Amino acid sequence: MELFWLAARTIVIGVFGCVAWFWGSNMVLDAIYPPRGEKAGDNIRRANQIRPWLFLGPAILFMGLYLVYPVLDSLWRSLHNADGSRFVGVDNYTWAVGDAKFRESMRNNMLWLLVVPALSTLFGLIAAQLTDRIRWGNIGKSLIFMPMAISFVGAGVIWKFIYEYRDADETQIGLLNYLVTRLGGDPQLWLTLIPWNNFFLMIVLVWIQTGFAMVILSAALRGIPEETIEAAILDGASPLQVFFKIKVPQIMGTIAVVWTTITIVVLKVFDIVFVMTNGQWGTQVLANLMYDWMFRGTPDYGRGSAIAIVLMLLVTPIMIWNIRNARKEVR
Repeated sequence: MELFWLAARTIVIGVFGCVAWFWGSNMVLDAIYPPRGEKAGDNIRRANQIRPWLFLGPAILFMGLYLVYPVLDSLWRSLHNADGSRFVGVDNYTWAVGDAKFRESMRNNMLWLLVVPALSTLFGLIAAQLTDRIRWGNIGKSLIFMPMAISFVGAGVIWKFIYEYRDADETQIGLLNYLVTRLGGDPQLWLTLIPWNNFFLMIVLVWIQTGFAMVILSAALRGIPEETIEAAILDGASPLQVFFKIKVPQIMGTIAVVWTTITIVVLKVFDIVFVMTNGQWGTQVLANLMYDWMFRGTPDYGRGSAIAIVLMLLVTPIMIWNIRNARKEVR
């Protein structure tokens, strides 16, 4: 209940604070440059030049405070030793290149990048096409989209129970091992099976992100002109040909945006790995490794910050490409 009232106060203060800022700043601006009198034209022009900055000012301030400053601070810390007392230059980055766990994290992140965006986009595209062609499609969409409402931590807990292991002489509470034993097989410690355990973790994120891909791609498919589809059908094209040669090429821009958005999510994946394996059994990823160095045992802020900077450098080009494609779509 205490958290509820804290959240309520935050919302009320935030909303009314924004209203008060916009109203008060406009009053002050109109008082400095009154839209009346002999200089009314000049005053209105000057006020209109300043007014957008009054609206953007708080956003720029907080973006700088919560985004730009942490990046600069992390970069500075990455050039220092564990407690920040001594400048070490690029030693932390040199350590990262030679560290086995860092190389494992990079390798796993690349594997996640190859599998999760591809499968999520593919399943989302298939779901978008199929649910638009059946009568209960809206119900199907709701069920597929539902995992998006679950936090990554919650999803990790759910799937950890699905992979749960008990000895062969005990009752299996994990869904997967229950099915295996019912079919006559032996229960397995799924999350310790290297390298397959990485794919078992990826399934969780694919399960979540498929709903996101489906919603965006469904909207794109609905925006395809009916004339092109009807012309293809009249020319004798089969449903598969219409889908792959008419529909998919027309929504390639949307597919690219969905793909890169999921890619950014994958690069930052932490919660699922942390909850299900904590990076053990060859499943370590960059975000989890950064957390380990920053907050576990004796904290090493230098190495943790170096990993954070590497992660940011991996995400930045994809974000830039995504933004450029989004702008092209708008134009």
